[in-house]
Amino acid sequence: MVLNSLGLIPLRGCEAFVDKVEYYIKFWRNYTGSYKISVNCPRFSTGEAKGLVAESVRGKDIFLFVDPFNYSITYKMYGVVNRMSPDDHFQDTKRILSAIGGQAKRITVIMPMLYEGRQHRKTFRESLDCAYSLQELTRMGVSNIITFDAHDPRVQNAIPLSGFDNMQAKYQMVKALTRQYGDVEFMSSRTVLISPDNGGVDRCLSYSSALNLDIGMFYKRRDAVVVIDGANPIEDHKYIGPDVAGRDAIVVDDMVSSGDSLLDTFRILRGLGAKRNFAFVTFGLFCNGLKKFDDAYEAGLFNRLFVTNLIYNPDELQSKEWASIVDMSKYTAYVVEAINQDASVGAIIDPNKKIGALLASRRSERAAR
Repeated sequence: MVLNSLGLIPLRGCEAFVDKVEYYIKFWRNYTGSYKISVNCPRFSTGEAKGLVAESVRGKDIFLFVDPFNYSITYKMYGVVNRMSPDDHFQDTKRILSAIGGQAKRITVIMPMLYEGRQHRKTFRESLDCAYSLQELTRMGVSNIITFDAHDPRVQNAIPLSGFDNMQAKYQMVKALTRQYGDVEFMSSRTVLISPDNGGVDRCLSYSSALNLDIGMFYKRRDAVVVIDGANPIEDHKYIGPDVAGRDAIVVDDMVSSGDSLLDTFRILRGLGAKRNFAFVTFGLFCNGLKKFDDAYEAGLFNRLFVTNLIYNPDELQSKEWASIVDMSKYTAYVVEAINQDASVGAIIDPNKKIGALLASRRSERAAR
């Protein structure tokens, strides 16, 4: 087993998650020291900043964690408190890479939700932010980029000669659902997977291959002329797929932004007779707050929303009866451990065997009752 000298760098807002990742790695290795490397990005009163690395990184296998969507982090500019934007977080990432100065043996950036991931393609005279940001990172010496449930994984074509791994939370989501709802049956006659739009069908197919369930999808017709809050408003929202009456519906999506589309999906499914509505959502942004979800839950539109802790979750969300936070720190620790040992991450990326074993165990438990 090859163990390269390991260094974990949490940028601001990632400290708690990296503490959990480090805990598992230290436990597996029976190590009592620390793998974390202290960094800082202090700011001048003008808002300008610089990156500082507090200790040597020479020859180390560096894993740099960044959450561009942690809006709880603030800084002062001209005496005014500002929340850090995704642009601020990405700039700090480049500052720390610059401070490392090519002295590390290898650098892996773990960015669970890709910076500018929704600006992944160019259709007119517009910027191609996600692809360009990936190229910037590789030009600064990043060997691997680890992300989760990329909005469009084809964006990795922008860096064809660099490592890019797109992880999934499938096993953790299914495990969390079965723990809280032991009566959920993964049979096509009882449960159906739902894609909220045509762009998410591949994501649903990935779940379907592991669970062997039918898939339905929603068709969204958008107004291509009007732009509201950066998006084209939905003009029509229709369900296409198998009958959901009397069946549990699991909506699979990569993110919840405003939440309007997801709640409308729940509303239509309930009107079609769905028994229970669940959602597997990798990233809970909740840009417009949580009240509309409170109201929808009280109205009986959905039963549970499962969301990961890969990005910042406000304390308010963690206390909601309708929300379950799915911990991804152990899974991330497996990824770090494999890369640090120069081992394959293929088995980690494809969790279908683990899901199959989980479902087989549930069937055996039921048969024994």
